[in-house]
Amino acid sequence: MVLGLLVLLATIPLLGVVWIALSGSLLPQPTVDALFTSLILLATSGIFGATALFELRRCLSGAGRGLAANSRLLPGSLRRGRVRDVTFYEADVGHPNKSIVTLAEDGRSAETLVLSGDVRNALPVGQKVQIRLRKQDGQNILVEVQYS
Repeated sequence: MVLGLLVLLATIPLLGVVWIALSGSLLPQPTVDALFTSLILLATSGIFGATALFELRRCLSGAGRGLAANSRLLPGSLRRGRVRDVTFYEADVGHPNKSIVTLAEDGRSAETLVLSGDVRNALPVGQKVQIRLRKQDGQNILVEVQYS
């Protein structure tokens, strides 16, 4: 559906260039307006065409299935629970920022995780989540978040 729309949006500016050429503004004596309009239309068509090619390549490679379908293929540890608290600590220049996240599952004690970066927007307090973490350079990196 998206691919067809992108192809359509790439051909409409090309039709505009053809119309400008057939109207006589380009071929015998090109006007400045016709040249710049043609350049703008060709650039627009090129952008939509390149996006269509990238979308086609993504669909053919199988990457268009989303994170939920590929979650079994992602490396890292899986944690789940309700977000009790997220505290963000901004580090000095040259050091990574950290977030301390407290997860608690019903009937279990709370688990505290130290994650690299600012995850306050990804992990809202009170939300039940399932997160996948991976280790990189001794730090926990948030890879995937699924909300329940």
